Amino acid sequence: MILRVVRMTFQQDRVNDFLQNFKSNKEKIRNFPGCRYLELWQDEHHKNIFITYSHWESEEALNQYRDSELFKTVWGYTKTLFAAKPMAFSAKKIEELP
Repeated sequence: MILRVVRMTFQQDRVNDFLQNFKSNKEKIRNFPGCRYLELWQDEHHKNIFITYSHWESEEALNQYRDSELFKTVWGYTKTLFAAKPMAFSAKKIEELP
């Protein structure tokens, strides 16, 4: 399983555009083959910073999504809204303490 975290900083006046786009596509992303989980977070103090947190079956599944028309459409629009370069990280869970 791959955990994917993407931190995005949006132009202040484009936050609602991002949220609308996410709302329109979140079910398609979550139901993409290989996606097991999807969350959207908002920074507590900087309301124009959002983070997506997702679980993918494998790196191959994540890459298939990143090569898909869905990703190209969603990301193509999303990146026009940025105020800063996004940061993305992939990781594997080592330990969990409930």
